[in-house]
Amino acid sequence: MTKVTYEIVKHDGGWAYRVEETFSEPYPSHAAARAAAERAASEQHAPGASVIISYEDKDGHWHKEVSSGKDRPETDVEG
Repeated sequence: MTKVTYEIVKHDGGWAYRVEETFSEPYPSHAAARAAAERAASEQHAPGASVIISYEDKDGHWHKEVSSGKDRPETDVEG
């Protein structure tokens, strides 16, 4: 199972949460950023419908695959 970690960090004059190399918008306080990260993390647990997704890989090749709405990641908020 995939694990997604939301990390609370200082960013752009405020606080944000980061997942890998992607930052959220800045929040005025650590508490506000943590609350937003906890909301985002909880939404990852909600099941959805199975859908067909397409994406381009780093070599420019397109792929199509089925994404199961039941395959939800484990989440964690740190910081």
